[in-house]
Amino acid sequence: MPHAPDNFVHLHNHTEYSLLDGAGRINRLVKKAADLGMPAVALTDHGVMYGAIQFYKECLEAGIKPIIGCELYVAPRSRHQREGRTDRDPHHLTVIAKDGEGYLNLMKLCSIGHLEGLYYKPRVDKEVLASHSAGLIALSGCLAGEVAGKVTAGDEAAAREAVATYRDIFTPERYFLEVQRHGITEQEPVNQALFGFAREFGLRLTATNDLHYVERGDADAHDVLLCLQTGALYDDPKRWRFGSQDFYVKTAAEMAGLFPDSPDALASTLDIASSCNVRIKLGGTLLPPFEVPDGMTPDTYLVTKVEEGLRWRYGTPTAVQRERADTELAVISQTGYASYFLIVWDFYNFARQNGVATGPGRGSAAGSLVSFCLGITNLDPLEHGLYFERFLNKDRVSMPDIDCDFSVEGREKVIRYVTEKYGSDRVAQIITFTTMASKAAIRDVGRVLDVPLREADRLSKLVPVWQGRSKSLDDTLKEVGEFREAYAADPQLRKMIDVAKTLEGVSRNVSTHAAGVVIAPDALVNHAPLQFGPGRETVITQYDMKAVGEIGLLKMDFLGLQNLDIISTAVRLVAENSDVTLDLLTLGLADSRAYELIAAADTHGVFQLDGAGMRRMLLDMRPQNFQDVTAAIALYRPGPMVNIPAYIARKQGREPIEYLHPKLEPILRDTYGVMIYQEQVMETARQLCGFSLSEADILRAAMGKKDKAK
Repeated sequence: MPHAPDNFVHLHNHTEYSLLDGAGRINRLVKKAADLGMPAVALTDHGVMYGAIQFYKECLEAGIKPIIGCELYVAPRSRHQREGRTDRDPHHLTVIAKDGEGYLNLMKLCSIGHLEGLYYKPRVDKEVLASHSAGLIALSGCLAGEVAGKVTAGDEAAAREAVATYRDIFTPERYFLEVQRHGITEQEPVNQALFGFAREFGLRLTATNDLHYVERGDADAHDVLLCLQTGALYDDPKRWRFGSQDFYVKTAAEMAGLFPDSPDALASTLDIASSCNVRIKLGGTLLPPFEVPDGMTPDTYLVTKVEEGLRWRYGTPTAVQRERADTELAVISQTGYASYFLIVWDFYNFARQNGVATGPGRGSAAGSLVSFCLGITNLDPLEHGLYFERFLNKDRVSMPDIDCDFSVEGREKVIRYVTEKYGSDRVAQIITFTTMASKAAIRDVGRVLDVPLREADRLSKLVPVWQGRSKSLDDTLKEVGEFREAYAADPQLRKMIDVAKTLEGVSRNVSTHAAGVVIAPDALVNHAPLQFGPGRETVITQYDMKAVGEIGLLKMDFLGLQNLDIISTAVRLVAENSDVTLDLLTLGLADSRAYELIAAADTHGVFQLDGAGMRRMLLDMRPQNFQDVTAAIALYRPGPMVNIPAYIARKQGREPIEYLHPKLEPILRDTYGVMIYQEQVMETARQLCGFSLSEADILRAAMGKKDKAK
């Protein structure tokens, strides 16, 4: 008899993205597989591909092969609802991508399951499997698979028929009979039947462990997760639970010990892994084409639009203004982003023509004179000393990022316009995930373990909040004595905290990103799997904002601001009740009465100035001009916040203004020697270190991400 292989690849694995059924984080799964010397590892979450891009990157960084898959739900007859009747209880089928075509088909199958077959679960059927089977390898599945289910039900003829059907859909070379041993009674009769089918049909077996967590010790945390899913208490003897605690990352030796009678089932995992070679291009640019007039390119058309904008904004532009515009246009052309600016200009132009209120511009985009000339922003970057290099530069080529603010009502108009212009199959909103933060994890786990509510609530409140976020439970144990004492003294509280630590940060449910919209150059399903957002009102990507950006798709933040609706209503009411017509673009910034209101912290409903903490700061600072307001907004952020007392004391003459170096005086004079703007960081690097603005921006970005190595 041939010897068992000295290695093994786990091909059936669930992570946190099998929501409330997987307790394993992707980084832990990949690290464990790499630490065990395994050459590859797979991702096969329930009906979704949420974690595929993160998983792909983590595997490459760990030096092991990523195998991307999904545990599909297959309707017994049809994915469609017909005459009010729908196939319930779909079968599980483990499917993994063998190559690029398989990855594309996997995204399509995941999308079809959600957009066409969603009924409690996202269901596909054999018809659609047959249409999209190219490049895919299928494993027959766990006890919930069709073949295993028929065997368990005592209908071996139906099981045999199912094997033949899947073999014909995927071909004998790409269909494997999946055997598992978790110490569950029902598995052994199924395995014996599968051994027989393998001989009868000439098919290969493959062994999996159906992972739902990483370490054996995580079984309790996974059990709690199941309770959260079903609303049950941990100690309820009647609740749903797994049949054993063996659904973790086992070593090759452990797997070999489980299958001494089937070494081929172990060896086939290596063969399958060897045959899987999916390559996903990261860091590219997938801009949709923008139609320009005949005889023009996006670059030349952008130049004409900026020229029109220069005359609109300045009348007769000065040499400085024209030079800045030319410099920015050269960088935009060099980086290939002319179409990007035209796309954004186009929907802003639509908004203006249709009475949709837009914001003046936020973030680094306000440093672009091109954006100002196109009407994307309404703040002159030259007047306010803003740098284009912070937004886009040739040494840090990444997709520009423009925050697009619209009135809440108008936002939907703009999204509809973009969808109609580029095609409904190319535009979608973007998914986001709600995770179990440390405070919530304690409360959730405490409820499942039946810890008295007052105790769970007390410990949750002990978790410190730093810069707007709850600290981790590990940090809380180190820093908070009362929390640490409770952990040491009470076994029930210790278990609650240990389980909460395992589940901390695990994704709990999905929602639609408040602002994210993605536009693809062709059918979006060719680049990302899709599904309905909550309520089935919108289509969203299964990849989150970060993953969408990493594969190069154009992602935009279309934020709906109630403040803009309020401003629009105020302008309309003024026009209706007086002879005054307000033009927000021409309103001056020197109205002393407006600053009196701000200094009195009478800023309820004013965007970025209406929080309780901000209003307290305004009372102390007493802003008197626009520069004071911009400084207040810049200071009231996690990084610069520590400088608020010094800034106010220096502004009011209660503390001397000091500079660490004489060259800093012209840079920091307007902010009383306190560095609060990112542009000040860049200018300091330029003056003290001789950096170019592009190099200074790389330093600024590294500081923002706390990248100590850079």
